[in-house]
Amino acid sequence: MSKIGNNTEGAERRDIERTEKAEGRKEVEESKVEGSKRERKTELSGLPAAAFEDSKHHIKIYQGDCLEILAKIPEETVDLVFADPPYFLSNGGITCHAGRMVSVNKGEWDKSRGADGNHEFNRAWLAACQRVLKPNGSIWVSGTAHVIHSVGFAMQQLGFKLLNDISWVKPNPPPNLSCRYFTHATETIIWAAKNSKSRHTFHYKLMKDINRGKQMKSVWEIYPPEAWEKKFGKHPTQKPVALLERILLASSHEGDLVLDPFCGSGTTLLAALRLRRDALGCELSFDYISLSIRRLCSEMVRIELFVSHVEFSLDLHSDPVDRSKCAQPMSSQLQLVQQERRFYFIGRTKREVIFTVLADSLDEARQKFRASGCSDSDALFIIKTETFIYLA
Repeated sequence: MSKIGNNTEGAERRDIERTEKAEGRKEVEESKVEGSKRERKTELSGLPAAAFEDSKHHIKIYQGDCLEILAKIPEETVDLVFADPPYFLSNGGITCHAGRMVSVNKGEWDKSRGADGNHEFNRAWLAACQRVLKPNGSIWVSGTAHVIHSVGFAMQQLGFKLLNDISWVKPNPPPNLSCRYFTHATETIIWAAKNSKSRHTFHYKLMKDINRGKQMKSVWEIYPPEAWEKKFGKHPTQKPVALLERILLASSHEGDLVLDPFCGSGTTLLAALRLRRDALGCELSFDYISLSIRRLCSEMVRIELFVSHVEFSLDLHSDPVDRSKCAQPMSSQLQLVQQERRFYFIGRTKREVIFTVLADSLDEARQKFRASGCSDSDALFIIKTETFIYLA
């Protein structure tokens, strides 16, 4: 019995030591991130006033030409770039949307400048992004056949290191009305590192876990933006949040700075907010900046409500009792009939409850979490609730 007791105590001490070491490493990492953010804030102080800024979540949107804004960002300050540049498709053609024939014209910003002019534009903004990327930074660029080949060629000319070309498959593409082509069901996303010397970030294991234990391939089947993503309005080339979340999870860390030079409806910024990345966006249209702000603010309110608690009373008496805070009966006439302490583990990858358990302490809850086959790194944070039920 004594030997068993000693072994148990030793195991508990080792668990505590591991937990303390993990918490210590986490504090060091958080300290580094905060230090990096302070340095970044100083570096970006020379930029003009942002059209929108949220200092708490480190998100800024600038209105104007991305070439002019990028020129004012100090070199080697950005960890990751996602760009969805103009496809130059506004040529008077037609397409199908929601079962109706509609014009493909999106605005002056999407009109072709001719093959040479389009390529010159792509080279210019890619070179500007390359300048602000950190040595180990990487860039993702989305496009259809109308623009993506120019982008890829410009990347080669500028010395980017091409890593992957992702085929984003849309399971429910709009039909081809002319019946003279195959139905357009994919877009290509080129992933490239800053140059051949870059040691780019890639969370291989996380991508494998997301893909149910198999290596993730370069063909991604993701639905276009769902109805909830267009609640506050829509952009003609809007990307789904799921696509941007996968890109950010694959190639960046929490606290990294993400740049979108054509931020449109703000999907990149929204994904960055959800995944605790800092973000800068550039956008010409004030209407689309307003749309981005509405989406971001809605998400921020949702986050605040999620981490808050709601208090309510189920008493039918005229003198209600606040049951959410009472640790002891407020009156000797009240009898405690049930008490429980429950812990909810919120997933790091999938933002939902991945494990829940009744336990007397956080340490006990963590031990049960590990015993279920999970590791501490699987949980982003833990919520504790305490319930006291009294009878009068």
